[in-house]
Amino acid sequence: MEEHFRKMPIPGGHTLVDKGMEAKGARKGEDTDIYWYDELNADGEVIATYEVTDSMSVYPPFGRRINVSRSAVTKEG
Repeated sequence: MEEHFRKMPIPGGHTLVDKGMEAKGARKGEDTDIYWYDELNADGEVIATYEVTDSMSVYPPFGRRINVSRSAVTKEG
């Protein structure tokens, strides 16, 4: 998880909350897991969501890729 957090730089006073994961399993030579996180501001409000795709080759040399996408949360009203 530490490697995920390094890819999600957040401002001081903000926190990341683990919202779950899904193991996609091995396909096309890669074992892929997807993780979701919410970014909370200092007031505890969700201001963004992150989706982290963590893939590792099932064949040597077992390379790893971590991709992060961020979606800002907008307030309605």
